[in-house]
Amino acid sequence: MTFKEILEIGIDVGGTFTDAAVRHNGRIIAAKVPTNPSDQSVGFVDALTAVLASIGAEPSRVARLAHGTTVGTNALLEGTTASCAFITTGGFGDMLELRRQNRADMYRLEVHHSPAFVGRDHVIEVAERCDPDGVVIPLTASECQRIVDAIGVLDVEAVAVCLLFSFRYPDHERMIGDALSAAYPKLSISISSDVLSEFREYERAATTVVDAALGPVVSAYLGRLAMRADMLGAPRPLIMQSNGGLLEIDDAATHAVKTVLSGPAAGVQGACAWARAEGTAHMLTFDMGGTSCDVGIIVDGAPLFRSDTVIGGHSIRMPMLDIATVSAGGGSIAWVDSGGALRVGPHSAGARPGPAAYGNKGQHPTVTDAHVVLGHFVEIGTQDHLVRLDRDAACAVVGALGVELGMTPEACAQGILRLVDVEMARALRVMSTERGIHPGDATLCAYGGAGPLHACSVADAVGITRVLVPACAGALAAIGAVMADVRRDWVRTILCPLTDEITLTQVLAEMTAVARDQDAQAAVYVTLDCRFRGQTHTRAIAWPSGAVAGDIDPLFRAEHGMRLGVEDASTPIEVVSVRITAVRENATAIAPPQPYGVISSGDVSVMLDGATMWVPAGWCFQQRDDGSYYVWRDLAAQ
Repeated sequence: MTFKEILEIGIDVGGTFTDAAVRHNGRIIAAKVPTNPSDQSVGFVDALTAVLASIGAEPSRVARLAHGTTVGTNALLEGTTASCAFITTGGFGDMLELRRQNRADMYRLEVHHSPAFVGRDHVIEVAERCDPDGVVIPLTASECQRIVDAIGVLDVEAVAVCLLFSFRYPDHERMIGDALSAAYPKLSISISSDVLSEFREYERAATTVVDAALGPVVSAYLGRLAMRADMLGAPRPLIMQSNGGLLEIDDAATHAVKTVLSGPAAGVQGACAWARAEGTAHMLTFDMGGTSCDVGIIVDGAPLFRSDTVIGGHSIRMPMLDIATVSAGGGSIAWVDSGGALRVGPHSAGARPGPAAYGNKGQHPTVTDAHVVLGHFVEIGTQDHLVRLDRDAACAVVGALGVELGMTPEACAQGILRLVDVEMARALRVMSTERGIHPGDATLCAYGGAGPLHACSVADAVGITRVLVPACAGALAAIGAVMADVRRDWVRTILCPLTDEITLTQVLAEMTAVARDQDAQAAVYVTLDCRFRGQTHTRAIAWPSGAVAGDIDPLFRAEHGMRLGVEDASTPIEVVSVRITAVRENATAIAPPQPYGVISSGDVSVMLDGATMWVPAGWCFQQRDDGSYYVWRDLAAQ
């Protein structure tokens, strides 16, 4: 086996640092460099160069390059998406504003939804109509030209097209898309039948609009990334999707909405490798970086999935890992509200200037500064690039906040950490108890630059007694990108009885053929969204290889009874949608770790490569042979 065949690199861009990890001859080596907020592709190249230098390799020797990015998420949260128009069937122009006609908050009437992504003055209604049985009002060439002219007047960067029942009859959408592409070659165009070929018109429209608005932002970034990789002589990176799988860079640029949880998904995939090696039934993931904290859940070595989420007030329906995010990171700024109470976040000091302790003239007290004041760590970085922290600067900004609150710098620092721990503990409770898992039955996997600093205190808050800190915890998202599979997803709404085996067989054959055409080497998996006739919501049921439609009936009834507590042996079952997943698996795995170091007691900080672990009193820890740490509550000392 040649050197090139085994050199694999993952790169994760965070709000403060950009991490790179290389899997080389069974070892994992990490590098950490500051993120470049103005152009994340610069930090990408810096991290790639740094990790290659650490093993003395040239970019041309990289066999596989994978990347997790937050460009799409940041654009949604910061409102820096492209200007967008929305084209829909006549009479449905208020769809984005009406949503599902549910309140933003059940009991607080003063709380409102975020403004619609596209204002009513940028909505174009089309004289066409399809119903469940086909075309009712045909789309004419003159109507297409009217739409083209209207888009020219609006002068937008992106267009989203979502027509009624286009998931079943997509021709009208494609006619509009072709006309716009011919008239405006540089326009970013998303049509719902390509983005999300499934029913529920609001979710389909909202997702298509997000895809269109993110298109110019994400494609421009990925274009710069591809150019820089080409200039270095490295392979073009595969891009991490929200579903935890990798996608070719050109396909990711075409459908930007697939990348909105790219960075957090990479971290969960890295944690999955350790969960499988440990044989842990339930693992909660705890990824705390410089800007935010992401929590997820792993059951029997595999992450849980969900089909929809809301980011920045915008609904998105896509297959994605089940991840919750809170604004709590090492760079989160502490402040005093108008009532004189201490608050932390959501604003962050970011990469520049960063916390005051970084020595870059940061003026605001942050979570990192609080740790430095309390002596939890004195330097950051990796073994090859350590930066000494400025404790005097940290004491100055935390002390100033303490004066405002009438507290000593140490007491103020402790208050900052307690507040941020409470916020993260709340997210962990939601992720576990709302999914039927008691936190005390789970292991907490802590990673990210700040995750191991807070792991034990957050574990105490939710009743967890076991913590795992993986090797290279500060760069676990980059490691997860290295280990991830290449994955593609397709969905089609069919709305037929489970007993209609002819329709199911035909649809499966058509969709499987598409998947095989895209990647002949991939393993293909089938899932059916099923429900009892008359129900609104569905349950996803995996279709085992070699099974027939009749085999799904008892599987669904058993799943329904287990999840919802209702056994029903007679009501007919209908299939709402068919989902196909093509996976080209990456065979890399983590060997089961073995104890390596002595058992030590807490009230001590441990320098890791790219992170710091703080073990408080009442906890014990032991290093293992792969460089990871196992930390546990000393129940005998209580």
